[in-house]
Amino acid sequence: MDHLAIMKKSWGLLPKILTGEKTIESRWYKTKYRPWDNIQTRDVVYFKDSGKLVSVKTEVRKVIQFSNLIPEKVKEILEKYGENDGLGIDDIPRFFEMFKNKKYCILVFLKNPKKIKPFRINKKGYGTMSAWIVVNDISQIKIK
Repeated sequence: MDHLAIMKKSWGLLPKILTGEKTIESRWYKTKYRPWDNIQTRDVVYFKDSGKLVSVKTEVRKVIQFSNLIPEKVKEILEKYGENDGLGIDDIPRFFEMFKNKKYCILVFLKNPKKIKPFRINKKGYGTMSAWIVVNDISQIKIK
């Protein structure tokens, strides 16, 4: 499967993926959203900042899913995995405030990040607010 992860540009995480500073992509939810139960080892994740072109490609090394979260568990996950998620130690309290009431977390461990020739995508049918899209092949949504 191929995946498209749309990032908040203001967080500046795409360069961290390319340098290897960010080796985990986390997604936090109140209810189960994709890629929950839809991603596995050897899948490919393409990344783009919101409003920009797709420009980064990685492989999935491992996936861990957490459910029935409580604030203490959220804090534990952030402390254990936050640095590899591209967060500085000083950022963890801010992200804890954002995520403390989430019930689900998925950690996607990334490997072999590559800068690719940028391309546009067509999100029609996936919802304009979709932050993660799962397709059999990225060419299904790639604009030629």
